[in-house]
Amino acid sequence: MSPLRSTLASFCTCALLLFLCGCTAVPGVTPAQPQVPIPLNHIVFLAQENRSFDHYFGQMRQYWAQNGYPDQSFDGLPQFNPSTGAAPLLGPAPALPGCDPTIAPPLACSADTTNPVTSYHLLTQCIENPSPSWNEAHVDWDYNDPVGAQTATLNGFVMTAANDARQNVPPFNDTNGIRAMGYYTGDDLNYYYFMASKFATSDRWFNAAMTRTQSNREYMIAATSQGYAYPIGTDASDTTLINSPTIFQELQSAGITWKIYVDPSFSPCTGPPYDPACLLTLSYVQNFQWGQTIPTAYPNNIVPISQYFTDVANGTLPQVAQIEPATDAGRDEHPSTSDSQPNDIQLGASYVSTLVNALMTSTSWSDSAFILTYDEDGGLYDHVSPQATVSPDNISPVDLLPGDICTTTSGPTCDFVYTGYRVPLIVVSPYTKQNYVSHTVADTTAILKFIETRFNVPALNARDAAQMDMTEFFDFTNPPWTTPPSPPAQNTSGACYLNTLP
Repeated sequence: MSPLRSTLASFCTCALLLFLCGCTAVPGVTPAQPQVPIPLNHIVFLAQENRSFDHYFGQMRQYWAQNGYPDQSFDGLPQFNPSTGAAPLLGPAPALPGCDPTIAPPLACSADTTNPVTSYHLLTQCIENPSPSWNEAHVDWDYNDPVGAQTATLNGFVMTAANDARQNVPPFNDTNGIRAMGYYTGDDLNYYYFMASKFATSDRWFNAAMTRTQSNREYMIAATSQGYAYPIGTDASDTTLINSPTIFQELQSAGITWKIYVDPSFSPCTGPPYDPACLLTLSYVQNFQWGQTIPTAYPNNIVPISQYFTDVANGTLPQVAQIEPATDAGRDEHPSTSDSQPNDIQLGASYVSTLVNALMTSTSWSDSAFILTYDEDGGLYDHVSPQATVSPDNISPVDLLPGDICTTTSGPTCDFVYTGYRVPLIVVSPYTKQNYVSHTVADTTAILKFIETRFNVPALNARDAAQMDMTEFFDFTNPPWTTPPSPPAQNTSGACYLNTLP
């Protein structure tokens, strides 16, 4: 497959992209400043792991009704919508084809429309890992049309989860993939529901690419994976470190302060003091050629998470900070990759609450914003299709493996001109609008656009240039949260098991 195959971006004019892709800028042009200056001096962002919007926030409108929030349009799971009021309204719980029960593991799941799996409440806070990787993400679009020739039906989530379970060694318990249709509620994720309701969220916020963690995290700091659909080193086509500039490289050149905070708990990195070269292995910036220079050129810019709490308390936060997930500590909310190592989402949410609460209760609060999102959907069901967008750099996938989807048949989703699936978002700041829901289509590279807008630096490429600048989440004239709310402690008493469902 040619790495320079023609894409939507190569023939769209910016005027057409305004309609199709939301284009608002072009790469290399300093973003226009908003009419009201942005009084934020610190932007902190964290992406946790592998959760979809419906899976986490699908019950939001029922939570609002139960907790005294005014109803408004919010496109969660339809069974939780009211029967009257703002659209979308009440509808049946989604159901997808399950596996043909006559075809047992280890044979592959064959979709059976007479054996549906309906959306249901997960009681366990730990689930076996589905996959959001290239093939699975495309089958999720439509198992009969994974290259996107037709409008997405989003019928493949159960099948892909089942096949991942059947192919796992040893096989997972959920070999019928029903975990893909599970959701959590405001009782399970009480901290997140409270914060999303008090502050701001979006029901049109997507991960950047229809593939797995590594590529999406590369998009999150560089607005591109430079054609990689797989982790670096998967095969001979993706062994070279990425030479695209990262947001940190651009900030450094502009004299804007930045740090990457990592959690070395249970990692090979020992300290204190910690070796910056080891800490780099805990950050996805290591996948970039420039990132490899950080330990020697900028050793004080990659630091343990303990330094975050010190910086918050001392008023020494940098202007831009990324917090990497606490993966080795089991606090990244990633579904369990082994039945012997359950990963509890409530413990992850509790960990995140310590990061956000530390900021809210510090002197740093008055001019800061904390953005929480997820790197991708994790192969968990969402009822809204990926959205057409713009290729970052006109580089098509360069590392698809033999037999992968798009290696023999092409189609619209075979290039980086579609977002991934919806993921949760919470925007926390004294300037965040109260109980605000954005309906503007954007992907996670909009965080880069927000940083670029605030600090007056150019877009990295066409993808982040095409994003909204996120200023719609804020009221910079009359800050609603100069005194922050008092959130509940995250519930950590939920059951955690992997041998059965729900």
